[in-house]
Amino acid sequence: MCGISGVLAQRPPAELRSIARLMNDSLRHRGPDMADEWTEAGANVALAHRRLSIVDLSPEGRQPMLSASGRYVISFNGEIYNHRAMRDALVAKGHAFRGGSDTEVLLAAIEQDGVVAAVRGCAGMFAFALWDRHRRELHLVRDRLGKKPLYYGRCGGYFVFASELKAIMAVPMFDVSIERAALTSYLRHQYVPAPLSILRGIRKLPAGTHLVASIDRVGEPHPYWSIDDVARRGREAPAPADEAAALDHIDGLIRLAVRERMVADVPVGSFLSGGIDSSLVSAIMQSESREPIDTFTIGFEEAEFDESASAAAVARSIGSRHHMLRMRADDFLSMVPLLPQIYDEPFADPSAIPMFCIARHARERVTVCLSGDGGDELFGGYGRYGIASKLGRGIEMLPGWLRGTIADGIDTISPTAWDRIFRYLPRSAGNGLRGDMSGDRMHKLASLFRAASAAQLYSSMTSVHDRPERLVLDGIEKDSPPMSDLGDPLRQMMLVDISRYLPDDILVKVDRATMAVGLEARAPLLDHRLVEYSWTLPNGMLWRDGQGKRPLHALFRRYLPAELADRPKRGFSVPIEAWLRGPLRDWADGLLDPDLLAADGFLAAEPIGRMWAEHQSGARNWAFQLWTILMFQNWKRHWSDVLSAPPTRSVAA
Repeated sequence: MCGISGVLAQRPPAELRSIARLMNDSLRHRGPDMADEWTEAGANVALAHRRLSIVDLSPEGRQPMLSASGRYVISFNGEIYNHRAMRDALVAKGHAFRGGSDTEVLLAAIEQDGVVAAVRGCAGMFAFALWDRHRRELHLVRDRLGKKPLYYGRCGGYFVFASELKAIMAVPMFDVSIERAALTSYLRHQYVPAPLSILRGIRKLPAGTHLVASIDRVGEPHPYWSIDDVARRGREAPAPADEAAALDHIDGLIRLAVRERMVADVPVGSFLSGGIDSSLVSAIMQSESREPIDTFTIGFEEAEFDESASAAAVARSIGSRHHMLRMRADDFLSMVPLLPQIYDEPFADPSAIPMFCIARHARERVTVCLSGDGGDELFGGYGRYGIASKLGRGIEMLPGWLRGTIADGIDTISPTAWDRIFRYLPRSAGNGLRGDMSGDRMHKLASLFRAASAAQLYSSMTSVHDRPERLVLDGIEKDSPPMSDLGDPLRQMMLVDISRYLPDDILVKVDRATMAVGLEARAPLLDHRLVEYSWTLPNGMLWRDGQGKRPLHALFRRYLPAELADRPKRGFSVPIEAWLRGPLRDWADGLLDPDLLAADGFLAAEPIGRMWAEHQSGARNWAFQLWTILMFQNWKRHWSDVLSAPPTRSVAA
């Protein structure tokens, strides 16, 4: 796991190396063990690398690395878990190796088969830059699911790329400006969706793609693997409906993925929340280990957010060495100012805070941690899938005019009035309706009734702001990249999440939080072989009797006592609503000052001021909507010197 960066331009090697060093220094946290840059006369390129040593700790693993023939130079971030099998196959074809790193194996595979064929043979997570010294071409490649980040773009006469935006903002001649379309999309999603970045002219390389650049031309990203294609093929050629055989096959794939991700020359542990996914991964990991593994969880003072007891019960059952970090509200609040430095794009997933805290805690004992990420996206685990399916079926039965009338009727009653209505309902009403509903949820329901299609309904359900262009001055949303219509509401929602929410929110959160402390996170459930198989399963194997993720629930009971599975799903939740009315109020008030918003010229002060006032009075709960705005303002304040500085046109060698 590392940080990569570089620059391509017709400039002297000393100047290019100087720029690459500035970029490299900004990524020190991603690779604290080693740093180097590579360029040569006439190449017009400089590659930089920061190394976190995981496999082959010797100098033979140093990067940027030259291939055996000398044709290729690579700066590689990530892990190739099947590199030993690849190595054996390459040795049989006559290749020799000087060290034990997966990077050297990848270079040999590229020399043998070419870039795309070599990458298709890799099981892992990675982003890399490869310079072809013969053809004078730069190849940028990102892994299938988008676990490892890669940004690229032009600044002046320079083409630059890096693992994180902060490295690009370190380039002296880069004219930094905010992309309003990206800001608008961010306010809808709470993250900036690929291929956009918050900076104008800089893009994210989409997951599973390959781009070629030269001095004269920058090509478009081309997919070498596509989750869209995987989903379509899985629907066209489903697996036989043998549930027992399917479960055994999934078990084998997960065990293989866990076993491969335990290989390291440094200590390896596991994140354990106590939920189905992380518990299953930890249990299988422990069954593959001769010694007790280290498991890590986080505890909260607020009982409604605390999952530590469940995690501790799982740890006792599997016999791991368990470490629990108990956090107070003040501990989390102290993290808020640090978020822009860690994420260096506006990022408003509130669970970013506990994710960083548990990563920092785990890094005290291990260098690698396995996680349970991906289970919900692969096997239909999110509760919103069931809710959206039911709503979609109900809404489709009603004509548009009637849906509009119902929505208007709901909206005529204020959220406060709805709250009073629910307070006066008997406790037994509506199968728990009194406890589950609120005025804010009723108004959200009204927006869902206005949806013209199931896809629009799901988009509205998962949007933080339904009309973000009303909040961004001159804001326009760009259309999302197209995807296949699977003709299946459940699978369509899953495809949206695994294509967008997973790589741009979940995996960003984990990558930046762990790499900020020099910790490598590995996600066995996102092994591409398991992903591909999961899309061949019939829906009935995933979701039945109101429960999703059925294969993982069944496997949980193979490895752990059934009673440990009977617990509500919480996730990494934090009490944003209360914080904004309490300890964060003054901080937020300063960032939402109408004069400040007007002077900045990005956000509309009037609707934001109205939301803030309603939240403080208790009339509405705008916690998540306000949090997206505050995280943008927080980010802009942190990077204000860079955002306002004029670009420097020369770099001292």
